[in-house]
Amino acid sequence: MQRVGRHGRQPPEGGPMENGVGQEPGTPEPPGPAAPRAARARPRLVFHTQLAHGSPTGRIEGFTNVKELYAKIAEVFDISPTEILFCTLNTHKVDMQKLLGGQIGLEDFIFAHVRGETKEVEVTKTEDALGLTITDNGAGYAFIKRIKEGSIINRLQTVCVGDSIEAINDHTIVGCRHYEVARMLRELPRAQPFTLRLVQPKKAFDMIGQRTRTGKSPGEGRMASGKETLRLRTQGAAVLEEGPSPSEEEAARRVDDLLESYMGIRDSELASTMVEAAKGSPSVTQLAQGLDSVLGEFAFPQEFVAEVWAAVCHPKGDKE
Repeated sequence: MQRVGRHGRQPPEGGPMENGVGQEPGTPEPPGPAAPRAARARPRLVFHTQLAHGSPTGRIEGFTNVKELYAKIAEVFDISPTEILFCTLNTHKVDMQKLLGGQIGLEDFIFAHVRGETKEVEVTKTEDALGLTITDNGAGYAFIKRIKEGSIINRLQTVCVGDSIEAINDHTIVGCRHYEVARMLRELPRAQPFTLRLVQPKKAFDMIGQRTRTGKSPGEGRMASGKETLRLRTQGAAVLEEGPSPSEEEAARRVDDLLESYMGIRDSELASTMVEAAKGSPSVTQLAQGLDSVLGEFAFPQEFVAEVWAAVCHPKGDKE
């Protein structure tokens, strides 16, 4: 398989597409009997998928971003794309460490978690922080990725990791990004009750039994090779890339931890983007200018930018 570098070339305007990966237009063979044969076409990138609560295995291909991925999964299982809350890789469980983000290993098995029961919870904000970490699926749904022990939300047994936040005080937040939802929750006044409308992932009775069996679901526990991944982009074609190095993965993890600490969100794709920006910035000031030009809607505080730069460029001096 021909590999594309970490910053793979974008296809020329009007160029052909195959499975979401840009292809160079073919060129005519030179005249003469000794002309070489045309290069073999790139193999089709086909991924296997199931509904997390149980379903037959489907095959999907030809997507370039998360919304198109959801549409392909929905088509296979004859459901609406809006039914899909999020996807996990290689496990049917609600495992926030296995969330599908902007990259998929070529051997990853995709499990789609769909809408289950809706519930409403009344919360009284007795502290500034609710103890929630928010992420989103890239297709309009923000959901709970982590609940801090001893926090306000942790004391509400009906709120669970994986629940999608559909509305705050009957104000729908479908279509909002995770940082917008986190900002709304932070700005709610203290000592004044508010209502969260949540949608939990659909569960199946047989999933309880699956946890006690020795066998695993198809794809469960499978490890991707890590050498190549399909990088999904919000704009433009998806590209094949070399997997990140261990040092890049560690830097992205540090930045993701900083995002949670400062903003109450986790976003591995955003963290990877910030790592790339920091690697090319010789100073905190230039990093701040670079982030502001491409990610200005986040309004990162200066101290956060300084910690990101230190985490990426001087990791040994970063305190735990």
